[in-house]
Amino acid sequence: MTSASSTPETSVWMRTPERSNMLMLRIMTWISLRLGRPAGRIVLHLIAAYFLLFAPTSRRASQAYLQRALGRRVKWSDLYRHFFCFAATIHDRIYLINQRFDLFDIELHGQAALQDMLAEEGGLFLIGAHMGSFEVIRAMGRQIPNLRVSMVMHEDNAQKINAMLAAINPQASTDIIGLGRIDSMLLVRDKLDEGAVVGVLADRTLGENKMLPIPLLGSVAYFPTGSFRMAALLRRRVVFMVGLYLGGNRYQINFEPLADFSKTPGGQRGAEVEAAVVRYAALLDQYCRQAPYNWFNFFDFWQPPAAISDAKTK
Repeated sequence: MTSASSTPETSVWMRTPERSNMLMLRIMTWISLRLGRPAGRIVLHLIAAYFLLFAPTSRRASQAYLQRALGRRVKWSDLYRHFFCFAATIHDRIYLINQRFDLFDIELHGQAALQDMLAEEGGLFLIGAHMGSFEVIRAMGRQIPNLRVSMVMHEDNAQKINAMLAAINPQASTDIIGLGRIDSMLLVRDKLDEGAVVGVLADRTLGENKMLPIPLLGSVAYFPTGSFRMAALLRRRVVFMVGLYLGGNRYQINFEPLADFSKTPGGQRGAEVEAAVVRYAALLDQYCRQAPYNWFNFFDFWQPPAAISDAKTK
C-alpha cells in the first residue's frame, strides 16, 4: 500500500476558520440550563439554517460527503439535517458536561468487551472520529465507575476545549493531553500505566506526515496513521468507539475491538499499523452508511494531500 505525505500546514481542517463564539456559547448555556433543553433546541434550528445559507464551503463539502454516504442526489433537507445533527450534538455537550445524564436515552453495544479489556490490562486507546458525540462517553461513568478518559489533541484545540468547558461549567474537568510538547508521549504513557483510557479522534492528522490512501464510501480517502503508530509504539490495545446521535434525546454508543499492539514484534509494527488503519476506515465506512448525518467533517476529505498543498501555493 502506498503512502502520501502531508504537513500540519497543508491540512485543510487545520486551516478552516474556527466559527465557535464564546459569547454565543455562554448564551446557549444559559438558555439551555435555565429554560430547558426544548428551548435550547429551538435556537438550534436558527443556527443550522445560518450555516446552511452562509457557509458555502462547508455546504459543498457536506453535499460531496452525503452524495457518497446516501448513494443518491442530495436534497437541501439532507444538508439541513446534517448541519442540525452537528448543532444538536454540540448543544448536548452542555448537559453531558453538567452530568444531566437523566435527560438522555443512551443505548450501549460492546460494553462487556471493553470492561473485560480494562480489567485484564488496564489502560488502552479508545479511537473514534468526528462522528456523533465523543462527549457522551461521560455517561459511561454510571456503568464503569472507575473509567477515566484522557483526550489527546493538538495544543491549540486543547486550549479551545478548556475555554469551552469553563464557559459551560467552571467546575467541569476534562483530562486533555496537548500534542506538540516534548513530554506529550510520556504523558500518554503515564496515563495508560495508571489504567486510564486515552481517547483520540483519528480521522484528522495529529501532525505527522504519513497518510494512507484507503477506500471510503466508494472513493479513495487519505487517512493519517499517527494515532495508530502511537498505540503501536506504546504496545497497547485499541478499541473503536462511536456515540451516534439518533435524534431527540437518543444516543447509541458502540465499542468494537480494532487492534492489539500489546504483543506486536517491532519488525511487524508497520504492517500492523496499516492493517489497523484499514480496519478503522472500514468501521468509519460502516457507521457513515448506518448514520450518514453523524460524520462532521465539513471539508473535502477525499482531496489528495498533494492537491491540498498545490492549492495552497497557487
